[in-house]
Amino acid sequence: KNTFIPGRAASWWCSLEDILWPEKHIVDKIKRRSEEFAAANIDTAINFGFHVRFDFSNYFSQLHGYYAKVCEELHNNGIRFMDHYSCNHVQRPRNEEEFNKVHKNHRHHILLFHDPIAAEFAQYEGHFFNDICEIDIRNGKRGYSTNYQLEVFCHNNPEFLDMHTKYLKRLLRDVPMDGIEVDDMCDYAGLATCGCDYCRDRFKRDYGHEIPEFSDKNFWGVTEGKNEYSWGNYNNPVFRDWLKMKSDSVADHLAIVKKTVGDIPLMTCCSSSGPIILNALALNLEKMSSSLDFIVLENCGISISSTDWLRMDAEALHQKDIAKKRGNVPAIALSYSIYEDSAYLGWALSRFWGVGNWSSTLNQRLEKDPEDAREIQDLVNDYNAWEIENSDLNYMSGKDHIEIRLVNNSYCRDNGWRDSKGIEHWDKVRNWSKSLVKSNVGYRFVRADELSDKEALLSEHTPLICDGLGCMSLLQFDAIKALLDSDGTVFMSLPFGTHDEKGFQREVPLSQLLERGNYKNLYITESSTDGNPFDTLISNGIFTPSIIQQKGNKQWVARLRFHDDEFAIHLMNSELEPVPHPYLKNNAGTPILEGIKTNKGDFVICYRISIDDMDFCSLELLSPEIPSEKRKVRFSKINDNSIEITLDLSDIGIYAVVHGKK
Repeated sequence: KNTFIPGRAASWWCSLEDILWPEKHIVDKIKRRSEEFAAANIDTAINFGFHVRFDFSNYFSQLHGYYAKVCEELHNNGIRFMDHYSCNHVQRPRNEEEFNKVHKNHRHHILLFHDPIAAEFAQYEGHFFNDICEIDIRNGKRGYSTNYQLEVFCHNNPEFLDMHTKYLKRLLRDVPMDGIEVDDMCDYAGLATCGCDYCRDRFKRDYGHEIPEFSDKNFWGVTEGKNEYSWGNYNNPVFRDWLKMKSDSVADHLAIVKKTVGDIPLMTCCSSSGPIILNALALNLEKMSSSLDFIVLENCGISISSTDWLRMDAEALHQKDIAKKRGNVPAIALSYSIYEDSAYLGWALSRFWGVGNWSSTLNQRLEKDPEDAREIQDLVNDYNAWEIENSDLNYMSGKDHIEIRLVNNSYCRDNGWRDSKGIEHWDKVRNWSKSLVKSNVGYRFVRADELSDKEALLSEHTPLICDGLGCMSLLQFDAIKALLDSDGTVFMSLPFGTHDEKGFQREVPLSQLLERGNYKNLYITESSTDGNPFDTLISNGIFTPSIIQQKGNKQWVARLRFHDDEFAIHLMNSELEPVPHPYLKNNAGTPILEGIKTNKGDFVICYRISIDDMDFCSLELLSPEIPSEKRKVRFSKINDNSIEITLDLSDIGIYAVVHGKK
């Protein structure tokens, strides 16, 4: 099988001139960049550009020839290549304002789309693009994404599926790639698509419903003055089925893609897997995961908001769990940057999360590239070299020290469940994640399938956190009850089991049945969106973390991971101060991150660690911020199973790692 594990990946950025292959200056550029990637210890190059792929249908011979040459030069340097493209769109700005917007915000797609008159006849393999687009239920026009100025192909249209399959087979014949990312496996046109005959037939066949007219407020809810991704009445079971049918369609399309590519590793990008708004995009990573060989988290961020990385920890570990349950396939974090500090932050977060790193610039997402922009291989060169020399950890062999399990039940998201204050399940989960990280507690996710499996749930006896678990099945309830019956510990925040797995309200919440059992290890806590219940559990002695910070700067957080016969304690600064660019902003008007300000004072941090099978005699503290140093770690034994370590983090502001032997 043509399988590989991306470890230090980077984006291979294309420009419009690359379509001029095989002109000599293009071939020379390929060769030069391939050598630069090799010098930067990049093991995987992932294409970025010519993104809206069917915009280039008139140029596939030149484009595939270019990519074949890229593969040749990369392979000569021991580097793998993955293509990356959007399969289900064509760029179609509808007026002058939209035309200017796409050229301001989406230059990274490489913009060579059809003239409006030519677009009427644009086709591939006999399939005219205008005939395979989604249909807007509001007006019968072709489905359109106002966010990206795209017209959208229908995932249920057999002509589109035939066209995509034929293109994919041609691409695989022409380009000796090592993997492929088929991107945008979702529906950017929003909730009011698609009303074509194929979607209407499928909704009737699979769920027994007709698609209501847009005037039906019982189905579409309040639409006036609201973002189209927020439409819909979740109290209507027909609307809930509509969302499920849309995500079914995307997952089925991805399964066709996987069947077509065979043993070549497949991934699709996913910047989020938790919140309800994903339903409007038909983006359901858990449903698609059975077709994927790599799981990618698009850790979006070239703006100052990217320094608030705690908000992304839940997404990272959630998608890492999806990868593990898929068969321990690689999980990869894609982090964008323009300047060096943000590239370093993305690199460090991949190590902290224990996943592969995909580094990428995103210059062309700005209206104009900054004059001091650098290539991604230059931004990550020093960090990759330091990693190989000092801390070359195989993330695939890493096993996190897990002390607690956090439930994220997709039934809540699928059915649009919110509590009486309008707060969704994922918001509560994400707040718990932040508390666990700040308390240096290793956690992992329990998702719907595992929560439904009594044997799987009972295979561990770490405490289970259930906050805002509004929608749940009886199988899940029985598994949780069995855990309590076996003296397992559950931290439960109400509401709990108010609705079933299809979103129908129960007469009696399942929480009442548990409370009648008088379980000694069932603790009813406040919700994480109402306070900090985890701090209360710790202060009351109900839960004691394995790693307790005794003194020092509380901004630093620790995560322990075991690798075969050694272990690593990864340390991240959780309160980074962004330095905004003086004038560059993203398309939302947020300043670009130019740097990160940290207090690199004389920081000494002391941790008490209560974990068996750890040899502390050879501990060393390392960081790319002190590249030539390996600092000894002081330790003292407290009792048979506890030790105190003291770390000198002077001159380190963002990331460090402690190495030791088991």
